[in-house]
Amino acid sequence: MSMPFYVSPEQVMNDKAQYARKGIARGRSLCALEYSEGILLAAENPSEVLHKISEIYDRIAFAGVGKYSEFDALRRAGVQFADVRGYQYSREDVDARSLANAYAQMMAHTFTNEIKPLEVEILVVEVGAVAEEDRLFRITFDGVVLDEDHFTVIGGEAEPIAERLKQSWQAELTLADALRTARAALAGDDRAIEPAQLEVAVLSRANGRRAFRRVDKAALEAILAPTP
Repeated sequence: MSMPFYVSPEQVMNDKAQYARKGIARGRSLCALEYSEGILLAAENPSEVLHKISEIYDRIAFAGVGKYSEFDALRRAGVQFADVRGYQYSREDVDARSLANAYAQMMAHTFTNEIKPLEVEILVVEVGAVAEEDRLFRITFDGVVLDEDHFTVIGGEAEPIAERLKQSWQAELTLADALRTARAALAGDDRAIEPAQLEVAVLSRANGRRAFRRVDKAALEAILAPTP
């Protein structure tokens, strides 16, 4: 009788983590940063149909990179979680922290118990009544929740993009300046990203209860047009 092949639990987890990171690295990066009126989310994404950035609830947005089918399934689960919680309690009881914790539990369970981990990283961001109440949560493929300040990045090139944002981000940026800052950080020094290649949305305190708004391609081109 043949003996089953033994692999240590530590090696299994390392292999899963490496597999997930490779899948995430194939996706283009995405960033979120605070500006004077709220939070801007920007992703390199030429598709007009397959969105990386979406509304979850009144003042909460979701963004994901990696395998589209997997982070879109997480988006749908988040919408359901928020709707049920808002119906059972009140709309004010739906917040980014509880949603991020729910996502972390789902992603950690998959990473620990399933053969194949999720090949995704996600963001859950919430705009507050004032800037001090803004929240940016990054959730990794293994269910780790990171509470970020001012800006955050997910995707295969997260580290160099985050470093560029660290050098260029300033408090109280206008929407136009925040968008230019995000585009420059995503592109780097060796290439350019055209407005048509960007997907952009904002959570703005000026939008009322439904804070989420997409910035369409025509508005992007107008904002990013070179000044004469």
